[in-house]
Amino acid sequence: MAGGHKIVNQNHMHFITPTVVGWLDIFSRKVYRDIIIDSLKYCQKEKGLVVYAYVIMTNHLHLVVSAKDGFVLSDIIRDFKKFTAKAIIRHINTHNIESRREWMMRIFKYHAKFNKRNTTYQLWTQYNHPTELISPKWFGQKVNYIHQNPVKAGFVDEAQEWIYSSARNYLGMKGIIDIELVDFY
Repeated sequence: MAGGHKIVNQNHMHFITPTVVGWLDIFSRKVYRDIIIDSLKYCQKEKGLVVYAYVIMTNHLHLVVSAKDGFVLSDIIRDFKKFTAKAIIRHINTHNIESRREWMMRIFKYHAKFNKRNTTYQLWTQYNHPTELISPKWFGQKVNYIHQNPVKAGFVDEAQEWIYSSARNYLGMKGIIDIELVDFY
């Protein structure tokens, strides 16, 4: 089981929720969602990340993930968050298309003041709230929760309509990310 906010069993399946500081709706823009997608794909290919389910919402992600043997899930998640934070902040600062730039950078700077590890800007909260999924029932509950998030938020009528989710994969459709399907029904 996960103890507190730590992943104890590094190669077991976990439900995690990386969240943007201040619940800032940064992923309302496609360019930032694409950074997340590209980074998840990279972590799958190069860092041993196994993705079973995911959804990208406007200010957080839900993932059901594990690490392949020889890899450490905590390290993968740390590196993913570090890379995506830097890439998103760099994009905000170097492209003049972000109308919310000054406001967002103030929020990122404000939150960094409370974190010894981030001295300039902080995009992600420190905690991922990991839950080790030890039964098919838990897995099924979390996957359904993930897939229903965009529906409950009113973004789509049917889960598979939200392309930034693994709902399509579980219906036999092509998703943005290839995932490891698990039969939980």
